[in-house]
Amino acid sequence: MTFTTATSPRPKSFLQNRLLQVLSAVYAAVWVWAAIAPNFRKDWVLENILVVVGVGLAVWICRTRPLSDLSNILCAVFLVLHTVGAHYTYALVPAGEWLKHAAGLERNHYDRIIHFSFGLLIVYPLREYLMRRDVLRGGWLSLLAFAIIATCSGFYELMEWAAAVIVDPKAGAAFLGTQGDPFDSQQDQFVAFCGAILTLVVVHFTERKRARTHA
Repeated sequence: MTFTTATSPRPKSFLQNRLLQVLSAVYAAVWVWAAIAPNFRKDWVLENILVVVGVGLAVWICRTRPLSDLSNILCAVFLVLHTVGAHYTYALVPAGEWLKHAAGLERNHYDRIIHFSFGLLIVYPLREYLMRRDVLRGGWLSLLAFAIIATCSGFYELMEWAAAVIVDPKAGAAFLGTQGDPFDSQQDQFVAFCGAILTLVVVHFTERKRARTHA
C-alpha cells in the first residue's frame, strides 16, 4: 500500500481507503470516551460545535476531493487533541498540568499546544485542498493557506468572546480558558501563526529538494 502525500495523484475515496477508515474509527472511539462525563458539559457542547463543523467539512471534502494519507493523519491528530481538551476543558487537561509542574510554568498551556497544532497540522491539508482545486500555485498557494489559517484563528477568538458574553457566562469562561492572561487571545493567534509558518517552511524546502532530485 502506497502512502500518499499532497503531491501524489488523486487519493482514494473513503470506501477504498483503509487508513482513512481506521482513522475515522479511532476518532469515533475517542469522541465517545470524551462524551462520557466531561468535566464541564456546557463547555463540552460549545467545543463540539467546532467538531461538528470540522467533521462535516471533512466528509464533504472526502466526497468531492479526497485528500492524501498525510493530510488525513494530520487532521485526525488535531481532532483527537481538541477532543481531549473538550473532555477535560483546556485549562484542566492532565498533560498540560504535568507540563506546568515539570517546567515550572504559571498556567496550563494545553490550549497553547492546541492553537499551535491548529496552524502546524491543518495548514498542510488546507494547502493540499487548494492545490487540488488548482486555486493558486507556488508561494501564492502557501500564502493563501496561511491567510485562511490566520482568519480562522481570529474568528475562533471572536467566537470564544461571543460564547462568554452571549451564550453562557460560566460556560464561556471555561471556553475562553484565559487563566488570568489578559493577552491570551493574541498569544493563541501568534502560536497558530508560528505553527503554520513552520509547516509551510518545511513544505517549501521539501518541494525544492524534490524538484532538484527530479531535475
